[in-house]
Amino acid sequence: MKEIKASTLHKKWMRNELTYRKEFAALANEYSLAAAMIKARVRAGLTQEQLAKRMHTTQASIARLESGRVKPSTRTLERLACATGLRLRIYFESAKAI
Repeated sequence: MKEIKASTLHKKWMRNELTYRKEFAALANEYSLAAAMIKARVRAGLTQEQLAKRMHTTQASIARLESGRVKPSTRTLERLACATGLRLRIYFESAKAI
């Protein structure tokens, strides 16, 4: 059986599958938040385990946050910012900018 990379399928489906494109776009904000959390951790030079200890939680909780499967509370985002030496800023922007 030939292996197919997920990135290859993603590119193909983004070109050819309208339903896939719509569903992917609907999740874009959640993925961008997860990516921002990962970037903050990596920029701070921390593993998931190290971040978990600083936040007084478990590595599994950090993994769930970074996967985008759960929506973090503002309090959790504040703890993550503090643990990574950052400041949390939340703002609204025009939907037209998206």
